[in-house]
Amino acid sequence: MTSEPQPGDQPGDELPISFAIVGVQKAATSTLHSMLVRHRHIARGDAKELHFFDDERLDWSAPDYGHYSVPRTDLGQLMAGDATPSYIWWPHALERMHRYNPDMRLIATFRDPIERAFSQWSMERKRQPSYPSFSRSIELFGDLSLIRGLPPGKTSREMRRAAMVVRGLYGEQLRRGLSVYGRSQWHLVPFRRFVAEPHAVLDDLAAFLGIGEWHQYPNQRENPTPRDQVGPPPTADDMLRLTEVYADDLAEFARLSGFDVTDWPTARIADGTLDAADLAADLARKVGLVPED
Repeated sequence: MTSEPQPGDQPGDELPISFAIVGVQKAATSTLHSMLVRHRHIARGDAKELHFFDDERLDWSAPDYGHYSVPRTDLGQLMAGDATPSYIWWPHALERMHRYNPDMRLIATFRDPIERAFSQWSMERKRQPSYPSFSRSIELFGDLSLIRGLPPGKTSREMRRAAMVVRGLYGEQLRRGLSVYGRSQWHLVPFRRFVAEPHAVLDDLAAFLGIGEWHQYPNQRENPTPRDQVGPPPTADDMLRLTEVYADDLAEFARLSGFDVTDWPTARIADGTLDAADLAADLARKVGLVPED
C-alpha cells in the first residue's frame, strides 16, 4: 500500500522502488508502464528499464541500493516502480530483489510463447537487418539452460538476446517466482486482455498497488508491428519445434497462473486444432515476409 506524504517530504526527494513489472518482454510491458506511470500517485523516472537486479557487474554480496530510486516531482507521488522484463527469467534476479525488499509488488504480462519469440525476433531484425532468420535464430538462441545460470564471459545484452527461446518457459519462471514471492504479491495479466480491456487492467492494478482510482485514463501507447521485414519466413517445422519446447511448460503455467490458454496458438498446435503451417504463414504476413492474401 502507498503511504501518505510525511512532514518534510518535498518534490525532489527520492522514492524507493516498491513495485516492478518483471516480464515478459514483447507482451506490452512498455505500453503498460507508460500508462501506469501517468497515475497521479506514481513517480515517473527517466528510464523504464532500470536493469538493476540483472546487472552482473554489481557485487551482490553487498549491493549498493543508493541509486535504485526515482525522484519525486510532485508531492502527490507516493510510490515508484521499475519495469525490466528480463527479471522474471534472469537467474537470481528475483532472489536479489527479495533481499532488497521482501514486500515488493510484482506485475507480469504473458502472451503466447511462440508469438512472443517471433515478436522478439522481429524487433531484433528491425534493429539489425543482418540478424539471422527466425529458423536460424531458434538454433542460435535456443539454450534452455540459461534459465538456471549464465555462462561466463558474455555481456548482459548478449544474454538477453540469447534468451529468445528460454523467455517463453513461463511455467518454470512462475514456479520459481512463486517460491520467492507469495502469490498475493503477484498480479498476472494476459496480454490479450490488456490489449482488449486496458482500462479494466489499469483499475485492477490501481487496486493491487493501493494507489486509488484513476481520475483520467491515459491514452494507450501504440507500438505498430514492423511490416517491412525481408528474408526467409518462419516454417511449420519452426512452429512444431517450439511447440515441443513449450507445450508441457505451458500446461504447468496454466495450472500455476489460472489462465485459460486453450486458445493460445502453442496450445492449439499441441492439441491439433491449429496447423503449424497456418501459424507460420500468419506470423510471416504480419511482418511482411510474405504478401497479404
